[in-house]
Order: sequence, then structure tokens, then C-alpha cells
Amino acid sequence: MGEGVPDSTTRRPLDARALSRHVARLMQQPAPWLHEEVARRMAERLGLLKQPRRHIVDWGARLGGSEAALRAASPQARRVAAEVFAVEEVPRPLAPAPWWSARRWMPAAAAAPALPEAALPEGAADLLWSNMVLHHLADPRQGMARWLRLLAVDGLLMFSTLGPGTLQSLRRLYAVQRWPAPHAPFVDMHDLGDMLVQAGFADPVMDQEVITLTWATPAAALAELRQLGGNADPGRHPGLRTPRWRVALEQALSSARPDGRVALEFEVVYGHAVRPQPRARMAAETAVALDDVRGMLRARAPRGPTR
Repeated sequence: MGEGVPDSTTRRPLDARALSRHVARLMQQPAPWLHEEVARRMAERLGLLKQPRRHIVDWGARLGGSEAALRAASPQARRVAAEVFAVEEVPRPLAPAPWWSARRWMPAAAAAPALPEAALPEGAADLLWSNMVLHHLADPRQGMARWLRLLAVDGLLMFSTLGPGTLQSLRRLYAVQRWPAPHAPFVDMHDLGDMLVQAGFADPVMDQEVITLTWATPAAALAELRQLGGNADPGRHPGLRTPRWRVALEQALSSARPDGRVALEFEVVYGHAVRPQPRARMAAETAVALDDVRGMLRARAPRGPTR
């Protein structure tokens, strides 16, 4: 999984190869519950829009887990699932429905077409939706540039991602134990807003909330963390950890709260912005006739008092 501010190249300080391996593993499993919950919360904001969105590009759909939330919030919209991470190389196994499941007796809902991002037409979406995908990119600004290309003029961008308040208690625990960082840095929402403007978006609005999850056992907490990603920090422990270290980690997690439950926090950053009308380009040099300059100067000259 990907504290801190990106460097001058906008790339986050992380191990890109490790991040790629984590994403490939995540693409082979259903979207995490946290992603689906964030999608539900973000979809509630669609009801505040003055004009409904008809053409939605769900960017990074498989990781985002937003299909149900978008279908409920915008049932009339045409949704296209844009896959960002070579989805054809990592097909997700589909679990068969149990014999008692209602899914066996109900007609299947029409699934949104899934296409590689490169196959989508530019400037066609009036809503670019990206849920919990941006923190899986080494360079957030590259993703924002791709969002801008897919959006129509006056189209709306809505996205969510993890912020630097994520797993603060886990980082403190690792620091007390003198262990390397448990995850790579996340980007602050103010820096994300600046990146949006630099990428060409207008009127960015950013906000955040902290969702705290609890588990009965450390093993359950660590299992869910693995479903959310992995440690791509370049300064992480270089080798495999031992069973004795795992026991020490679980004991430290259990002793962090009086009731023995494990609690971890996730800062979710929400953002939206629009693609503005293109600005007219100015030439590097502009020629103005001398008579025109004189006319402009005469027009600006102060006039004497009138009688």
C-alpha cells in the first residue's frame, strides 16, 4: 500500500516493482470491502448534482468495486469499466453461487463493458469516476492526465484515494519496535489538489474522513490489510519475516487497546473537479501596428475637466 509529500518529479517514494506485484495480486481477488464502502459513500454525492451524468467511465473498475453503488445511484447512465492494470493478464476467478443463493434464481444484471483504458475514446465521458485506485500508482499526476483526456469539456471528475492519516497507529507501533515502515507514503489531499490544477482541471474541491475498522484478532486484521495491498516502501525489511516476528507483531497489536480488539484507521481523501473549456493559445510573439499602439495610448490618456 502506498505519509508524506511527493518529490519534485511527483513520483511517490516507493518500490515500483513491488507495487506492481501487489496490484497484480489484488486484481485476482474481489474488490476489498473497504473499497465498496467508500464507493457507496462517494455515490451518495451524485444525488447532489444538478444534472445527472449519462456517460460514466469507471476508471480502475475492478479494484474500485463501485459497480453496485453506481448502478443504484445512476441507473440510467451508461457505465464503461476502464481497466488500468492489464486486466487481461490476471483474470479474476468467479466463485460459484451457493445452491441457496438468490443469485441462482434471479436474472443477472447487465454488466458494464470492460475495456482497456487505451481503447476508450477521448473526451467522451461526462463523469470520470475513480474509486480507491490512485494510491496504487507511483505517479499520481500521470493518472490525472489520463483522467483529463477521457473527460468531455465541462465533464466532472470524482475520485477517492487513501491519505497520509492511514494506518498512523500501525506506523507508531512499528517505530516503537524499531522496525522499518509498514507501508509506502500516501499523498496529502492539498498536494493532490495542486496536482489537479497543474494537470489542467478547474475548481478542485478536496475533503477527507477517517474510517476506523476493528477486528477481534490480529490475524483477522493482518489478513484484511493484505487484501488492501502490500508494503512497497523502498526501506522495508529486505527479506522474509520469521514466525517469531509475526507473533511479536500480533502481541503488539493486541496490547494496543484495553479490550484486546485491533483498531486501524484509514484516511479516505475525496476529490472532484471539472475539465474546463480550452483556453486560446497565445503566440510567443505578437505584432501590433504602430498606429494601433498610438490609438490605445490616446484612449488611455486622462482627460481634462469638462466645462
